[in-house]
Amino acid sequence: MRSVGEHLNLCLLAAEPLPELAVPLEDAVDCVLAVDIVAQVALPETNRAGVDGYAVAAAAIAQTPTKLPVTAEMVAGDTPWAALVAGTAIRIASGAPLPPGADTVVPLEATDMGISTVEISQTFPRGALVIPEGIDAQPGEILLPAGERLDAKKIALLSALGLSRVTVHPRVRVVVISIGDELVEPGAHREEGQICDANGHSLAAACQESDAKTFRVLVGDDRAKLRETIEDQLVRADLILTTGGLSYGSADTVKEVLAPLGQMRFDNVAIAPGRQLGVGKIGEVPVYCLPGNPLAAQVAFETFIRPVLRKMAGRSGLYRASVPAAMSQGWNSPRGRREFVPVLLTGNPGHYRGEVLGRHPQARLAALARANAFAVVPEDVTTVAPEAMLHCMVLE
Repeated sequence: MRSVGEHLNLCLLAAEPLPELAVPLEDAVDCVLAVDIVAQVALPETNRAGVDGYAVAAAAIAQTPTKLPVTAEMVAGDTPWAALVAGTAIRIASGAPLPPGADTVVPLEATDMGISTVEISQTFPRGALVIPEGIDAQPGEILLPAGERLDAKKIALLSALGLSRVTVHPRVRVVVISIGDELVEPGAHREEGQICDANGHSLAAACQESDAKTFRVLVGDDRAKLRETIEDQLVRADLILTTGGLSYGSADTVKEVLAPLGQMRFDNVAIAPGRQLGVGKIGEVPVYCLPGNPLAAQVAFETFIRPVLRKMAGRSGLYRASVPAAMSQGWNSPRGRREFVPVLLTGNPGHYRGEVLGRHPQARLAALARANAFAVVPEDVTTVAPEAMLHCMVLE
């Protein structure tokens, strides 16, 4: 039986970061930068007005109140087409370039908002309410280093720099294949003995939470149909994730189909819930096989698949955070297997408490839905006492 650590290592070895790709900004959200973003010009490129008001020379408003003739008006998007004459003012909109000769902006509320002349009732120091040239960025400055995840704020910066495309590690395309004659889509008619496909939806959602792009497929136990489905999905998949079909005997669908298609291995892993897992590659596409039990599938995803997705997406941190917590109750844990138990973490750093959810060890989806962590029981611990301290994998 392989250890959890050994299987995780095999999973990570099967995958590599996706090749760099230049994509439009709208497709770059949640992707990881593959190159440094370096400012080619100053940002902003000129001094600009920070508010709506009047561009003046500070010396002209040293004594207030004072009246100045208004000689022009400038709005955002203008070039500095008019120079400021000493002793005058230019009406200016927020974001407009400061005209030559001006060094200060007087806000509208400090004036009578005049059109041909303006009365200014308050003095302002030189540079007041001016956005200086290059205050955001200087040419040659690294603004975003490679490895940064792109969110709305970073997209705004890239847009301001005039970039329409950016080189990233693209989002991982994951095909989730749910296997089993007993499975039907939620909302569809069910015959006796059939169940709704919880894993396909939950694993696709888990992949999306890891910033992957997902495609779902539901297929029965027919070997020829499963093989055809997998071969069809290789065209659009960076990674294939199967759930179900991992049993002994006649229901052992996955191993029989996948083994001839690529380099696959299937092992009993010292993990609970779950046991039998698969990992390998078909061509250049990594393939991971998870159990059909919904809780076991989620545990396996968090333990093995999420780090793989983060590696393929170019992320630096692969693993969930872990914190110690005192357990609300005790239980018996299986010998020789690392157990993952859904808990609700409460408290503060250094004083966390884990409420064990569900009627453990039968806890399933209802407990998982409420959990924000998995308490991890080491392989050599068979009895967890009430108030025992366990490390917890934080899920939120």
